[in-house]
Amino acid sequence: MFKKHPKGLIAAALANMGERFGFYIMMAILTLFISAKFGLSETTTGYIYSAFYASIYILALVGGLIADKTKNFKGTILAGLIMMAVGYLIIAIPTPTPVPSLGLYLALTCFGLLVIAFGNGLFKGNLQALVGQMYDNPKYSSLRDSGFQIFYMFINIGGFFAPWIAIGVRNWWLKVNHFDYDASLPELCHQYLEQGSSMPAQAMDNLSTLANNVCLDGTQVTDMGAFVNSYLDVFNRGFQYAFMAAIVAMLISLVIYVVNKNRFPDPAKKENSNTDTVSAVSREEIKMSATEIKQRIYALFAVFGVVIFFWLSFHQNGYSLTYFARDYVDLSVININLGFTQIKGAEIFQCVNPFFVVVLTPLIMWLFGMLKAKGKEPSTPMKFAIGMGIAALAYVFLMVFSLTLPAKDALSSMTTAEIDAVRVTPWIMIGLYFILTVAELFISPLGLSFVSKVAPPHLQGLMQGCWLAATAVGNSLLFIGGILYTTVPIWACWLVFVGATAASMIVMLSMVKWLERVAK
Repeated sequence: MFKKHPKGLIAAALANMGERFGFYIMMAILTLFISAKFGLSETTTGYIYSAFYASIYILALVGGLIADKTKNFKGTILAGLIMMAVGYLIIAIPTPTPVPSLGLYLALTCFGLLVIAFGNGLFKGNLQALVGQMYDNPKYSSLRDSGFQIFYMFINIGGFFAPWIAIGVRNWWLKVNHFDYDASLPELCHQYLEQGSSMPAQAMDNLSTLANNVCLDGTQVTDMGAFVNSYLDVFNRGFQYAFMAAIVAMLISLVIYVVNKNRFPDPAKKENSNTDTVSAVSREEIKMSATEIKQRIYALFAVFGVVIFFWLSFHQNGYSLTYFARDYVDLSVININLGFTQIKGAEIFQCVNPFFVVVLTPLIMWLFGMLKAKGKEPSTPMKFAIGMGIAALAYVFLMVFSLTLPAKDALSSMTTAEIDAVRVTPWIMIGLYFILTVAELFISPLGLSFVSKVAPPHLQGLMQGCWLAATAVGNSLLFIGGILYTTVPIWACWLVFVGATAASMIVMLSMVKWLERVAK
């Protein structure tokens, strides 16, 4: 798989894998952490989550501009790694829950997220640009798509293990303090803090039942106020200790990058070198007319506009889909006992998508290779359209299984037994993520390849940043998922994403011929 590719590919992929490992530790638990830490509703949490996820990608545009201006891609990437480690440290510092000052501690968390986002902006797009530059060499140019698929597969190896670490650390800390994990408790605990004895009778009964169930030492809860404060504090410190694991992952990525950075291309040397390869690239830039440059930029921005709706739908995995797993999926059947901790919780589904990426990437590469040998491989734009259609099918699948589920606001008036009776099998989430992953493999890694191929040579970093900025626009709208999740029937929430991805497929199909001409 790796023999024919540039030597620097594996080093870049390993560095990115470590960084993504830390990042996905955070993303697996972020929305649940914010809700449990500060008692915020799904909708309010969604605004923070959307702003953070959008800033990650919009700041990649800034990172691309910095790298293109300075031609110091390697230094920019290094600075990004260091900044991300600092950001994780800010949110990992244990603080009390319930927080003494909501504004102060929420602002501190948001500042840490901003530091992470800026560091990610310096790192992510520019490392992808370096990978693209490896394939500017004619020796490797025909392997560009498969190279980015390998790069993307390594990202998801880190993403697969990250949720296990996040859940394991959080549940370990609960166990140390003689508590068990229950996904429903933090929300009920915060409701008790806000309403006290005026809490609705059914909610109070549910809180009392669950509180007694999670006490591992067998004690009965007699002081609900003391229990609520203690459980929330332990629960959220466990989350913050998990963020510390992200710091370790970042430091490993930093070491891998520093040791191997000489294997990566250097744009500054590329400009000043007089080698035949560099001269060929320079002549290509000189020969490219202003009209061709405009056509390439127009084509890229057309694709950017369409994929916005894919990311709006796909990145619900860390938001409304995680809340769906928490509220409607039978998590009791997912309980892996490791002795010192247990792996159970809604966050575990965040490892399903990376697992399928790693497993399916070689199969997708084999499929495309077989079709290419027969002269039938779809073009990259056509693959985009196919991916959009597959994403629509994923949400159709989830919508069908959600038709009989009660709305989110109805759960508060149901007993714990009634809620357990309507929960669905975890296999539904696994099936959903399987279909979404197939869609992702038709879009995300090939999108990186398409941008590196079509972007004018002198705008590589900027265009990679714009690809990520398009993702940012989709992410800035993620809060829509939370609003729908809490206000309309569950099936209707997923119907909106069926429409968004299906419409994107239709628009992409209408542009395929034009995009194919520009990409030649």
